[in-house]
Amino acid sequence: MSAGVSLETELAALFADELHVTVPSVDTDLLATGRLDSVGLVELLLQLERHFGVRVDIERLELDQLRSLAAIATFVAARLRRRAEGAAAD
Repeated sequence: MSAGVSLETELAALFADELHVTVPSVDTDLLATGRLDSVGLVELLLQLERHFGVRVDIERLELDQLRSLAAIATFVAARLRRRAEGAAAD
């Protein structure tokens, strides 16, 4: 993540550049508005892994974690924090 750029801004850019989806606000419901369908969800998970190094266990995934940019940012930040804490313990 670039210094000075919010996670939500980075995610909005990822949506625009990689998924070709425009998201009007961080609170837009991506599922209810049809901006993300099943194929889009799979692509999003791939992009989260590529861009942030965040791996997602499908069996533990809750759709609400991917419902909006704000929710995705919270999800990614928690994963990054957990990974950093694990690295600090090593």
